[in-house]
Amino acid sequence: MKKIGVLTSGGDAPGMNAAVRAVVRKAIFEGLEVAGIFNGYEGLIHGKIEMLQLGSVGDIIQRGGTMLRSARSSEFMTEEGRLKAKRQLKSHGIEGLVVIGGDGSFRGAAELVKLGVPCACVPATIDNDINGTQFTIGFDSALNTVIDAIDKIRDTATSHERTFIIEVMGRDAGDLALWAGLAGGAETILIPEVKFDLNEIITRLQSGSGRGKKHSIIIVAEGVMSATALSETLKAEAGIETRVSVLGHIQRGGSPSAKDRVIASQYGARAVEVLHEGRSGVAIGMQNHTVVDYDLDVVFKRSEDKLDKELYKLSKELSI
Repeated sequence: MKKIGVLTSGGDAPGMNAAVRAVVRKAIFEGLEVAGIFNGYEGLIHGKIEMLQLGSVGDIIQRGGTMLRSARSSEFMTEEGRLKAKRQLKSHGIEGLVVIGGDGSFRGAAELVKLGVPCACVPATIDNDINGTQFTIGFDSALNTVIDAIDKIRDTATSHERTFIIEVMGRDAGDLALWAGLAGGAETILIPEVKFDLNEIITRLQSGSGRGKKHSIIIVAEGVMSATALSETLKAEAGIETRVSVLGHIQRGGSPSAKDRVIASQYGARAVEVLHEGRSGVAIGMQNHTVVDYDLDVVFKRSEDKLDKELYKLSKELSI
């Protein structure tokens, strides 16, 4: 193998640039050429490909977002679109591909693998919802952004003696809500993996008020319900007044944390090694503080085991 490509796809996550940097510099260290593919799979189909040098990735490790940019591609979801992508790779002499992204990006890579394109996948999503790895790139940065917001909102909640509902990202996975809720001292955490009991929430709020508690914080993942809907429900069912904050896309932006920069560097470098070893259909991740690689099929085997049940249990115990 003499030349590899790298692309970022799906939602952006802090640390993607650090991963791109690692791929480029590790590849050059190993004597490989590297092509940057812009705008994800859409850009691949349309040949938005440029050769990258050491200087191309200078001064990006601290930047959020992705220098290669990202885009959704409906065309890539068709067989003809994927065949176009394969032809572009061949015409540019690209013999292997590093895909940096989340579940949808990995599924795209799996389709290319079926067409004979060697792929190594690097998990980058703030949702931390990729099977086979404890941490994805961007999760820690987003978590710190959410915690910073919780701390600021708590100041106002205390001053005005109010209950605040904070909506965070997490369509199918509750890691961001769970970790942020525990770290931010939230009284209630609602995540997609666990059905919630409205009466329990009401009892918890009323009990706290009864013992003189002046404020409460509720964290709700967007996949459970909107913060506004929850606020209206609490008002209708128990007459409880709340205020709502939807954090939205600020969770995706900003400079990556030190942890995300480190794991992005590790994951990106390992992806290059995997391709250089002649392997394909591989995902990179972390288990027990060690970088690992595993079959891409593992990613698509959904299970409830991804949720840290002990962490969720602890959050309930500490929020009495």
